[in-house]
Amino acid sequence: MSHGEDRFEKHFERQRDAKEQYKKNLPGEDDEPLPPPPEQIKKGKDEPGRNDPCPCGSGKKYKQCCLKGSKA
Repeated sequence: MSHGEDRFEKHFERQRDAKEQYKKNLPGEDDEPLPPPPEQIKKGKDEPGRNDPCPCGSGKKYKQCCLKGSKA
């Protein structure tokens, strides 16, 4: 059963090493903060997309609310 325990310990040792490596890449208290994430590019469009909130204010998705009525 020692073989299974060795694999168990190696698994968590690899996880611990990966977590330490991740922490090394983060800025410390004295370092500059990370830059803000880039903003998403949104195209200016007149109509909402199918999965956007409905502009009528119902709180539903556009495809479940006013899109059904507009297709005639």
